[in-house]
Amino acid sequence: MMKERFAKLLLGEDMSGGGKGVSSALALSNAITNLAASIFGEQWRLEPMSSERKARWRKEIDWLLSVTDHIVEFVPSQQKSKDGINMEIMVTRQRTDLHMNIPALRKLDAMLIDYLDNFKDQNEFWYVTKDEEDGEEGPRRKDDKWWLPRVKVPANGLSEVSRKWLQFQKESVNQVLKAAMAINAQILSEMEIPEAYVESLPKNGRASLGDSIYRGITLESFDPEQFFSTVDMSTEHLVLDLKNRIEASIVIWKRKMTNKDGRSSWGSAVSLEKRELFEERAQTILLMLKHRFPGIPQSALDISKIQYNMDVGQAVLESYSRILESLAFTVMSRIEDVLYADSLTQDPSPGDAKGRTSSLAAEPVKLLTAAEEEAKRTSWAEPPTSMTLSDFMGWHLEQETEGEKKHPDGKQETTNSLDKAPLAKPADIVTTKRFSYIEKLENLGGLRSPTARH
Repeated sequence: MMKERFAKLLLGEDMSGGGKGVSSALALSNAITNLAASIFGEQWRLEPMSSERKARWRKEIDWLLSVTDHIVEFVPSQQKSKDGINMEIMVTRQRTDLHMNIPALRKLDAMLIDYLDNFKDQNEFWYVTKDEEDGEEGPRRKDDKWWLPRVKVPANGLSEVSRKWLQFQKESVNQVLKAAMAINAQILSEMEIPEAYVESLPKNGRASLGDSIYRGITLESFDPEQFFSTVDMSTEHLVLDLKNRIEASIVIWKRKMTNKDGRSSWGSAVSLEKRELFEERAQTILLMLKHRFPGIPQSALDISKIQYNMDVGQAVLESYSRILESLAFTVMSRIEDVLYADSLTQDPSPGDAKGRTSSLAAEPVKLLTAAEEEAKRTSWAEPPTSMTLSDFMGWHLEQETEGEKKHPDGKQETTNSLDKAPLAKPADIVTTKRFSYIEKLENLGGLRSPTARH
């Protein structure tokens, strides 16, 4: 099997040998993507991976990642000669972006598998197949996950300890998701925009966005939240279409500002200052879209970058971070399924199923300082810290004991620091200052732009 895959990589997936295959970068990217699909594609339950799947994943992903060990750069180094003279020579070392990100991604990989292992001994929820579900009474799944087994919980719901443990696991996976998203966004931002994509763009930003979206962005008093309230984002297709339009307009405006495009048909009466302002607003909308809909498919720009990318190192980093992002989102969705089933026992008549997954998109992302982000990146190289249900129960009970106080009459009083802490009012979005949108988005907990991470 390994010989066959090695042959496909060398041939660029052109088994005729005619030299019409894809580039080495794309072939390696496809190999990592296909491997992840075969290993994680049917992770339909919250349960550990089998030992066979784990062994296959580790063996084959190590084999595919090994190419990065030979992608090097020259750096100066001091060397002392036999006669004691210090000389500066050039030596090779692994390229900086690979040296920084490959260990971090391996760490996130191990953490996700470890989180799945934590569900080994749980017995408070289980799954039934579609055939078993048809023979039971009760509410049916009404969302688009009809192929997944249905989660079942006890009639009185999960215990409080299990519920809090699931929330703890969800938060842990969410941290992995955000880290993988940040790395993937950074790598994609560093990839060159293919000329084929540029040639396919309309002649100006207005033609790309459409009249209604263009008016929303170019208003004198721009408010991102108000903009989203006027745009139909009821389906994934509409969200992806909006993302494609926004990204295309950003590319058009940037190229016009830097005079990289000489086509006369792209001429416009819009001033450079206004075009810069519109591009900044579009960037704000794009960041908020990625925050609200982390599971959205890749945009046309991302697909084009991956397809035409010739850098093997970037191809490995992008595909590896993308499949880890996908796996983290899948695990979070499975946890949401269990929490949703538990909520049905508390309220048998909830709203539509869309509310169940809203927390995946609306959960605020904490903005890290440069020092905090560097500390977090360093922590990825440490052993993963996870907590099984039994561990969590012991920790939870210990915390409760420490939080209990006694009254003079002998009664116990449980203190909760969260109850005492006042709720902070979110900052209002200021639209009077020209460069306030990105700053306010970060203050509200939005995802940082790739360039702001360094």
